[in-house]
Amino acid sequence: MAVQLMQPAGLLLEVRGVHKSFISGGIPLQVLKGIDLTVESGKLTMLRGRSGSGKTTLLNLLGGLDQPSEGEVFFRGRSFQNQSDKQLTMLRRRQIGFVFQSFALLPLFSAWENVELSLRMAGARRSEWKPRTARCLELVGLTKRANHRPYELSGGEQQRIAIAKAIAHKPALLLADEPTAELDSQMAARIIAIFRDIIEAEGIAICMTTHDSTLWEAADVVYQMADGRLQEPE
Repeated sequence: MAVQLMQPAGLLLEVRGVHKSFISGGIPLQVLKGIDLTVESGKLTMLRGRSGSGKTTLLNLLGGLDQPSEGEVFFRGRSFQNQSDKQLTMLRRRQIGFVFQSFALLPLFSAWENVELSLRMAGARRSEWKPRTARCLELVGLTKRANHRPYELSGGEQQRIAIAKAIAHKPALLLADEPTAELDSQMAARIIAIFRDIIEAEGIAICMTTHDSTLWEAADVVYQMADGRLQEPE
């Protein structure tokens, strides 16, 4: 029987007592060690920390891509652990967007087609494809590059297309794993400004990982990760 929690207004996702271990060479490796965290709608939350601190592992749990060894992750009051693989797939397809360092764009598709594909996969009505795709490209400032393929775009432009693709289906939560790691400081700042614009325009929650200290001031909430643990949010 699924667990349904009463949630405060604005609370979208909650992590309670989460541990995550992997087996490496026959030996258990504990990556996350008792994580408690909340993500609220309309806010930019950053997970900061060095490589190997557990940021990406935690982000995968927040998106239902993996399950904790102990503890639970609740999305809109419902535990991921009480949902089937099919249910989690549909939830990700319709309510969660993902942005990766590698951009994850189809090379033979134009920017427009890459964004539109997200709507098709989410089962959006055909009548929504054109206006929503145009809106997402406008939000990331790439309307004029709609017909270009990824190899014709700069790294910063590819990341902006990836963001447009990730928000096309109007997710409640956008998860971004080191989205500025491969970009220069000017473009990294541009990406964060776009995130702020998206939050204002769409009202969604964005949670991202980063080790770039120049970006932390732009966040509403910052969690420091070290050795699989979290410090109090700032």
